[in-house]
Amino acid sequence: MGKYIELTSENFDVAKDGVALVDFWAPWCGPCRMLAPVIDELAEEFDGKAKICKVNTDEVQELAVEYGIRSIPTILFFKDGEVVEQMVGAQSKQALVSKLNSLL
Repeated sequence: MGKYIELTSENFDVAKDGVALVDFWAPWCGPCRMLAPVIDELAEEFDGKAKICKVNTDEVQELAVEYGIRSIPTILFFKDGEVVEQMVGAQSKQALVSKLNSLL
């Protein structure tokens, strides 16, 4: 059973190889909470194919600053450690699946 990876500064290198989706979010953010079940589903569906990760911007502000996150939710797509795409705001599951599939 896949589960998303909660990222911190210490384990952020998990996004350095392969394909990773990183959701920058906060507990008080309504659109972030709407996106949470989609992130859980993606973690299941892409288990073993892509890393599905979340960064709580309240707890790990340095990563939000490093990646220039100005509004949440922001989703960054990484391929081999490089940011290749960014989506801001709540996204449909299909948009996220489509982007992940295009990177695999």
